[in-house]
Amino acid sequence: MSDPSIWASLPVPAILIDGQDMILDVNAAAEGFLNASAKIVIATPLWDQIAIDAPLEEAFGRARDQGTPLFVNDVDVGSGQRAPLQCALHIAPLVGAPGQMIMMISPRELAGRMTQNHTVKSAAKSAIGMAEMLAHEIKNPLAGITGAAQLLSMNLSAGDLELTDLIVEESRRIVKLLEQVEQFGNLQTPDFKPVNIHDVLDRARRSALLGFGAAMKIVEDYDPSLPLALGDPDQLLQVILNLLKNASEAAGDAGGTIRLHSYFEHSFRLRRADGSGQSLPLQIEIIDDGPGLPEHIKGDVFDPFVSGKENGTGLGLALVSKIISDHGGWISVTSVPGQTIFRISLPRASKPGTATTTQE
Repeated sequence: MSDPSIWASLPVPAILIDGQDMILDVNAAAEGFLNASAKIVIATPLWDQIAIDAPLEEAFGRARDQGTPLFVNDVDVGSGQRAPLQCALHIAPLVGAPGQMIMMISPRELAGRMTQNHTVKSAAKSAIGMAEMLAHEIKNPLAGITGAAQLLSMNLSAGDLELTDLIVEESRRIVKLLEQVEQFGNLQTPDFKPVNIHDVLDRARRSALLGFGAAMKIVEDYDPSLPLALGDPDQLLQVILNLLKNASEAAGDAGGTIRLHSYFEHSFRLRRADGSGQSLPLQIEIIDDGPGLPEHIKGDVFDPFVSGKENGTGLGLALVSKIISDHGGWISVTSVPGQTIFRISLPRASKPGTATTTQE
């Protein structure tokens, strides 16, 4: 490249490819996207490093032969180290270097997810506000119904007792649901501090293995050099426990494997509606080998009251989304039968002597 500073400053992943589809160079953003250093990927075949959900190799070869650019929109692009993202690809010949091509990758999923997050957050606020009001109004008459059923049971035969027991049992179940709704709405503002995310993951793993995840194998796959995150450790623990519980319940009695994966992606940023930017380099993935999310709820799993479980409240993942949103972070999910990946992106804590804000 004639000007290394321009190459390094490109805000999107860029890959320089030779005439035999071998990687000649990658910029810093591409290292983050591939989750691999330039030293590892240079001189390796392009198609060994990225997976594209489209028959692209033939069109790529024609673009090289004809010296013309190639534009591909809305394809899933991933690597062996990360889940696919929907991207736009811009491929062009390198002027003055016959056979060499530049591929630039523009992830689309992030912008769509941010719009979805805003919509979901507004919908959740309205839904939870209404639910809290109903919870308060319904709990009082339910207590009266339960008390009346218990009084009636004192003078009933054994056969009729089944009916009053059913009234009491179902009333208590409804009260428990209403208490979950109230807990969701009363979540406190995060108490931000530097957090070792691996400590949070370990606490969640130990708790899961002693309880709901006893039948699961939970594998640690951590980046030991990961810096501290900025967050509320108790709320982040709640998030991880919720995701582990969902994976364990999906696996059923047969059990399965959950992989806790952490890594650093320095190029991962959010651009907000007001134009401000936020770096979210700390990545946590909870990966299970269960049956996957039901097809009909895949796009709505973070909405309140959406659940793929029988008798589920649909508040667990909505709570997870709310906590991560309150942390200024981002959460997404990709799911197919045999692999579901929940990915959380968080800001890092400030280095000593720097400002504490994560806005850039």
